[in-house]
Amino acid sequence: MNFETVAAEDFGASLRGIGLNLLVRDVKREVAFLETVFGMKGHRVSSDFAIMTYGDQIFQLHSDGTYHSNPLLGLLPESPPRGTGVEIRLYESDPEAVCAKAEAAGGMILQGPTDKPHGLREAYVLCENGYAWVASRPI
Repeated sequence: MNFETVAAEDFGASLRGIGLNLLVRDVKREVAFLETVFGMKGHRVSSDFAIMTYGDQIFQLHSDGTYHSNPLLGLLPESPPRGTGVEIRLYESDPEAVCAKAEAAGGMILQGPTDKPHGLREAYVLCENGYAWVASRPI
């Protein structure tokens, strides 16, 4: 599927399994952060929407304004963090490389690269929208 040209209704109809959609204040800024820090790719990037790819995984970013009639919008906090309690785990991201780029790209390192008892080396990075992105690799 060509994410740059697919019609919205065809894209929507193609989605399967579990989907991830993040509401963000500034879509273009979040795309730049994710591309810079995690090597993701943004598609159909606009001020309202983006399709993001991480390897063969896809998810979506939407601006608050696109949720004008969605019941979730009224639950969003006025000030960060928004994503408290949600970990977005990226199992193919190098924790050291991510931490080297995160702060310069506007992120905050919550925990630097750490070997965990469950067999992964992980780093926790908070983006400006309050989502915890966890770069993970096997030890």
